[in-house]
Amino acid sequence: MKSSAIAVSGLRKAYGDKVVLDGIDLEVAAGTVFSLLGPNGAGKTTAVNVLATLLRPDAGTVYVGGHDVVTATREVRAVIGVTGQFAAVDELLSGRENLRMMADLRRVRDGGRVVAGLLERFQLVESADKLVSTYSGGMRRKLDLAMTLVGRPRIIFLDEPTTGLDPRSRRTMWEIVRELVADGTTIFLTTQYLDEADQLADRIAVLDRGRLVAEGTPEELKRQVPGGHVRLQFNDVRQLDAAEHRLALSTVTRDDEALVLQIPSDGSIPALRAVLDVLEGSGIQAEALTMHTPDLDDVFLALTGRTDAEVISK
Repeated sequence: MKSSAIAVSGLRKAYGDKVVLDGIDLEVAAGTVFSLLGPNGAGKTTAVNVLATLLRPDAGTVYVGGHDVVTATREVRAVIGVTGQFAAVDELLSGRENLRMMADLRRVRDGGRVVAGLLERFQLVESADKLVSTYSGGMRRKLDLAMTLVGRPRIIFLDEPTTGLDPRSRRTMWEIVRELVADGTTIFLTTQYLDEADQLADRIAVLDRGRLVAEGTPEELKRQVPGGHVRLQFNDVRQLDAAEHRLALSTVTRDDEALVLQIPSDGSIPALRAVLDVLEGSGIQAEALTMHTPDLDDVFLALTGRTDAEVISK
């Protein structure tokens, strides 16, 4: 079993009378991607700032890399990297100069070799000596993440790293995140994009109004929401009639024009096997069988009362 890179218990943070984090408990395994989902104002950035030692918690215990964020701030900062929503790069310097500056600040040995390797890894070699002010948004975000990696942090906090990027740049960032995790890095990702969490996260926690309202793998969260079903396609109406009769469920939905039956299902293997056993035992032939399960947008709507689109538009 993987050890914990982050362990949080009873975390509370308030600004005056406004409680932003209200008793948060979570654990992140080393070498995984943990995604914190939530609408604007849910407390995601505050959580990251506490974990990254930028804010002091009001209550609770927070360990990052095995160190207490309150009593061992220096040790925590030595093992983490942070990339925010907006690229923190110096536009008056080139990409290479930004990386070199970070290497000097981190006192990295053989900084020139490290910088050259990062420029190549992030496909920034051709633009390395151009001013960052000429970079596109995607290039700036890649440079920002490259600067975070100069000190080879074991744990990286990505606070909405792809906000405002075009689809191609977002997918490039996804590939980089997957490479980092494959190398053993732990990623703590906050995002408003549900497809991003679905693509990258090993586990997801949903934060709403300062409280965690759900946590699990993407598939576990999807199974919590009703709406999944098995779709059976038939060649003729006789097979459709026979299947409807044998399944004999009041919740089966029938489409005579398409010759389709829809059967409610939680998407589990036992549920699917039960349907197949009924068909096989009755000699009923289905032309096609497909599984449809709720996506994370359905989960988010069920848990927070808001959709992905509503969150992003705010």
